[in-house]
Amino acid sequence: MPNAFNFSASPFDCLSAEEQALVQGSVDIAYYPQGAVVLDVGDAPAWLFVVIKGYVTQTEGDEQLATYGPDDCFDGRGLVAGRVSSRFAVAEELVAYQLARATVMDLIARNRAFGALLFSDLGQKLSALAQRAQQHQMQSLTLARVDQAFLRPAHVVPAGTDIVAVVRLFQSRRTTSVLVSGLPDAPGGLGIFSNTTLQRAVLDGRPLAQITVGELASHPVITVRAGDQLGDAMALLLRARVHRLAVLGEDGQVQGILEALDLFSFLANHSHLITVQIEQAADLQALEAAAAQITRLLAALHRGGTRIALMAQLVQQLNARLFERAWQMIAPPGLVANSCLFVMGSEGRGEQLLKTDQDNGLLLRDGYEPPADLQAVCERFSAALARFGYPECPGRIMLSNPAWRASVGEFGLKVRDWLLQPQGDSLMHLAIFMDAHAVAGDAQLLADVRQRLMQLATDNDALIARFALAIDAFGGPAGWWNRLLSLGDAEPMNLKKAGIFPIVHGVRSLALARRIAATGTAERIAALQAEGQLDPALAQELVQGLHFLMGLRLQAGLAEQELQRPVTGNVDPARLSTLERDLLKDTLLVVKRFKALLHQRLRLDAA
Repeated sequence: MPNAFNFSASPFDCLSAEEQALVQGSVDIAYYPQGAVVLDVGDAPAWLFVVIKGYVTQTEGDEQLATYGPDDCFDGRGLVAGRVSSRFAVAEELVAYQLARATVMDLIARNRAFGALLFSDLGQKLSALAQRAQQHQMQSLTLARVDQAFLRPAHVVPAGTDIVAVVRLFQSRRTTSVLVSGLPDAPGGLGIFSNTTLQRAVLDGRPLAQITVGELASHPVITVRAGDQLGDAMALLLRARVHRLAVLGEDGQVQGILEALDLFSFLANHSHLITVQIEQAADLQALEAAAAQITRLLAALHRGGTRIALMAQLVQQLNARLFERAWQMIAPPGLVANSCLFVMGSEGRGEQLLKTDQDNGLLLRDGYEPPADLQAVCERFSAALARFGYPECPGRIMLSNPAWRASVGEFGLKVRDWLLQPQGDSLMHLAIFMDAHAVAGDAQLLADVRQRLMQLATDNDALIARFALAIDAFGGPAGWWNRLLSLGDAEPMNLKKAGIFPIVHGVRSLALARRIAATGTAERIAALQAEGQLDPALAQELVQGLHFLMGLRLQAGLAEQELQRPVTGNVDPARLSTLERDLLKDTLLVVKRFKALLHQRLRLDAA
């Protein structure tokens, strides 16, 4: 009876102690030399194999589907179906556990997660992975220090200040409270006046200019130390039944104000406090500080098991507001009102996670005469984004490049040429522009150009085929299979090239052919499914596969950041868990099927 069975590998890591004992009581070890066929098409398997040493390749005909290495198991699907549909041959001498079919079926009956991870489709496996991620322990944010949360500035006014003056301060400083000094009956002479107290002033009946803030200020002010834990601060808020705490530094002086909404947002996902920082930013330096928080937010959400789709949505919203505020600070009001700043690529689709190159442009209202220093304004904006962590686009697809800003009429003609007279990089530019999303100014300007594009989209099969051919730009699936567990010598894998881009551009091509205006890949897939262009099962697998690949890429990028290395997002298969490798294989198979569908439907081989 083997004692070294690895119960930390998927799918066995979800078994109970009793179920693990069942495995240990019925498992055996087998040896197969190089070249041996372990299972062949049509066989009725009697065992589930778990690799201890060596490698096994799975093939159908002349095509290699997967490679299995240490801790991987095969063939769960064939075991459940009662018949093997692929050939499993030893590529490097194999030592493996053999788990009897009766035991496997017993485990499936006892443990639903085990069955889902063993033989279910991609969607069920990804659901199991998400549930397991949520069960992982993470350091409680309630143990963080108070000064790690967002503290609002503490504004102090004398007790003799009238209410109208305080309201003006509320408006100019974008605050909802002030500390009041000089109160004779208050501890330390300090009280607090908030927008809630303002209601009492209005109901008083006297003119607000004749009421002093000291008459209505509340005291004592509830305080907390900057070094206290957030959990203690939360308990204090609830116990004192107040909405804000004054935060004291080591010198006993007020360092800032901690509001309940900011505290609870910090404990939830940080997104609200970043929005507050962006809204209250008075200059580009303050915006830069807010931008730095977005990556920290992603890391916290990822550790907490937040869905990739939700994270991408939050990032898109935060980035849009960040870019809008920066544009409003840099561009004159007339330019802001008569233009539309838009972003493209993954940012436009709402699928960006870690910061990537700038992809943006500017549309000007027809007939509007922009300021003479437009070029300088756009260069300052691009430089600001670079400071925020978004490097300049190597291909210069950004509004500081005159080619990416024009009037609505001029840009409409440019898009027409990209579509109807493709040459050079025009199809790439068209693909990038199809994902455009307005973030500042008049969004209708972008809608007008997009509408013209959709009107120009024709039933020209040859044009759509040329557009879609880019799905093969990074080679076929065989090359990626060779890099995924290639006999223990796998190289880092570029997930964007291997799977994300084929899904995104393939769906984009079908959307163009059907004149679908949606910009996000998931929304395009939903629209294509509604029109009967995609099978519901494939549509679901494409969305889930895309989000899985985005999650792996985020995980790899965050790890690179922690090691202070350049962020590539490339994944080392050797560092993936057995479940993640299994899911990656399944996802690449979905990509392969989708590309085959596109080749057939759009006749790409004849393009």
